[in-house]
Amino acid sequence: MGRDFLADRTVLVTGGTGSFGRRFAHHVLAFSKPRKLIVLSRDELKQFEMREEFHDHPALRFFLGDVRDRDRLLRAFQGVDVVVHAAALKQVPAAEYNPSECVRTNIMGAQNVIDAAIERGVRRVVALSSDKASNPVNLYGATKLVSDKLFVAGNTYASHGDTELAVVRYGNVMGSRGSVVPFFRKLRATGRIPITDRRMTRFWLTLDQAVEFVLKALVRMRGGEIFVPKLPSLRITDLAEAVAPGCRLDEVGIRPGEKLHELMISAEDARKSVEYDDHYVVQPSFPWWSDEMAWENGGRPVADGFVYASNTNDRWLSVDELRTLLAAEEPARSDDRLPQRSLADGDDAHAASL
Repeated sequence: MGRDFLADRTVLVTGGTGSFGRRFAHHVLAFSKPRKLIVLSRDELKQFEMREEFHDHPALRFFLGDVRDRDRLLRAFQGVDVVVHAAALKQVPAAEYNPSECVRTNIMGAQNVIDAAIERGVRRVVALSSDKASNPVNLYGATKLVSDKLFVAGNTYASHGDTELAVVRYGNVMGSRGSVVPFFRKLRATGRIPITDRRMTRFWLTLDQAVEFVLKALVRMRGGEIFVPKLPSLRITDLAEAVAPGCRLDEVGIRPGEKLHELMISAEDARKSVEYDDHYVVQPSFPWWSDEMAWENGGRPVADGFVYASNTNDRWLSVDELRTLLAAEEPARSDDRLPQRSLADGDDAHAASL
């Protein structure tokens, strides 16, 4: 759906050497025909490795830069049609100990992306967010909430129809490097797996699903929406059984800033939310926005009192389903040689937390 939209366009992805950026590049270069796909990131070594990985694809360009540097973004965004903003500091513990650094990248960097996109006439911008941005309890989630609000509000001072900005919010990404799945795999030979709390639940999706949802949002957006996919939930105990069957589970307690259950649409957001067959949209509060705009394509208001939380979800992954999904993800990781770093919700897992 979003693949044809990118044909013959110049696309830029910030944080493009991370797992989302690499998988996004794989999809776009394999299935679309972009005029150019620009990867903007800070790490020259990762850019070198990605250049080799993609065999110097003729449509692929690399641009060293930091979203903290507004002038550099102005140069990078020249002639760009579409921006996907994936750059962020995402480790929850690192954000707690280095709050000013997290603010500079996740908040000031977001504002720089918005300003540069409007200044250069970028047509559409999608920013990746996290379930941790909804009623945040840690600094990372708080910075993503501010970022979300900046991108939504950015539409009010961009000339309507010239630059449109929207947000995609989703949960944990399967098999992310530094997260719980490889952690369980590493420890299963010991016969003991530490988990934070047996009651813990999370939303779950694959990296390919995340990329596909972003591509669809690029087509669906009008500016100001927060797109939320319908995802299954999992229990931490089921994930442990799927990855390390028969191991003893040692409960070690929840870290500061961590939730038992994740929330993607709060009761407050639900007042402006509409439901579609495969996703929800939190609508912006703009004078020019009306409910009829959402209803045109099959949207319908959510029920009174609706919240979208991982523990009250109506879709759950079983142990067998988790094993099937994990097995399917492994070939993609080895064949594409794409490291499975977490995306919008970050590499924030630690000691069997999600």
